[in-house]
Amino acid sequence: MMFLQTIVAFLVVLGTLVVVHELGHYWVAKWCGVKVLRFSVGMGKVVFSRRLGPDQTEWALSALPLGGYVKMLDGREQDLSGLPEADLKREFTRQNVWKRIAIVAAGPLANFILAIAVFAGLYIHGMPEPLARLRAVPANTVAANAGLKGGEQVTAVNGEPIQVWSDLRWKLIQLAVEKEPARLDVIRPDPSHAGGTLGDSVTLSLSGISAQDLEGDFLGKLGLDLARPRAKLGKLVADGPAANAGLREGDAINLVDGTPVNDGLAFIERIHASANKPLKIEGTRRNGEAFQVTVVPQPVQKNGLTFGRIQAEVPMTPEMINASSPPLEAIRRAARKTWDTSTLTLKMLGKMLVGEVSLKNITGPITIADYAGQTARVGAISFLSFIAFISISLGVMNLLPIPVLDGGLLLYYSLEVLTGRPVSERFGEIAQRAGVGILMTLMLVAVFNDIVRLIP
Repeated sequence: MMFLQTIVAFLVVLGTLVVVHELGHYWVAKWCGVKVLRFSVGMGKVVFSRRLGPDQTEWALSALPLGGYVKMLDGREQDLSGLPEADLKREFTRQNVWKRIAIVAAGPLANFILAIAVFAGLYIHGMPEPLARLRAVPANTVAANAGLKGGEQVTAVNGEPIQVWSDLRWKLIQLAVEKEPARLDVIRPDPSHAGGTLGDSVTLSLSGISAQDLEGDFLGKLGLDLARPRAKLGKLVADGPAANAGLREGDAINLVDGTPVNDGLAFIERIHASANKPLKIEGTRRNGEAFQVTVVPQPVQKNGLTFGRIQAEVPMTPEMINASSPPLEAIRRAARKTWDTSTLTLKMLGKMLVGEVSLKNITGPITIADYAGQTARVGAISFLSFIAFISISLGVMNLLPIPVLDGGLLLYYSLEVLTGRPVSERFGEIAQRAGVGILMTLMLVAVFNDIVRLIP
């Protein structure tokens, strides 16, 4: 059932992006007066089609569901002899260079517009996300050296307001790529007044973050982590180690073997590291009564490792807010998000070319399908966000100056604008073969990486 859901989710993502991309080409071609012969979702042999409209455009589904195309009246591909003059005027290569540029650029542009529309809709609707509040900061880390302790809420990065954890992470990724410092505006808990806060600003040096660090938990390397709630027990399994030791639902955990427990995650980590070891746990009951018990976590084997378990639920949901924006602000945020994602993608591609980032980051259809299934199972918001990010990636990739891609054609037409004459057919043929070779190589690398990720 899970496999079927993954396949359906992947086809929805791929179908949506292909249709939107090709509709961009189609609409602008029609607007420029070019005759469209076929609009195909999928590649290869046509398995179903219908002809519609005054031009009798063939709307088709093709056998290979990886991509699509818009086939226009084009003298390089079709015999134009015998066609009436009215149709010849609508042939693609007879259009001026600016119309051809518009038609080719419309596909990637449609992908960017889709991303902006999806993000804007999500921002208007509001997305429940973790507040940008920091967990206790480990000593001798970049964050600790900057003066952060934990419990602070980050309100801005380099003057740009933020509310949620994902925005904080995204902004720090951008700055880390550029090796720029990050000035965090924070609200600190004020210990001198109950419930009081203090405004402050600290600067994090990101110069020590490499491109490879961005592939993993680079925030952890800085000493930053999302704040978790206090360690408090939820439901307990009857006759489990926790219940047998006298722990109860609602118990707040304060100390383990005399060491303070900062939050629920710290408590879980201590339990996992203490299989078959007695732990003295001190805390407070729901009624305020202090307690002290000794519990021995039972050993559990998983993936060749042994960890402890006391069979008690420890809620880990962080502090959440529903961050929504009015329509105009949502569109502005969505456009900024799309632009930032596009530029970051290009920068990372550039770092791959110079060897600063591993080619392992190139992903193919298997990984995309896996993530499509995962986000679909999480919920509509995650799934739509995934579609927006993949749409941006598709738009950026299609603008790369590789022959056979839209970016390669735009390069040809740009040269035509500069020189006043089109690129020679011989040069175009050689470049196209080279482009196919580049794409095939990239696809092989992507599929290889996908397969490696599937191997435990």
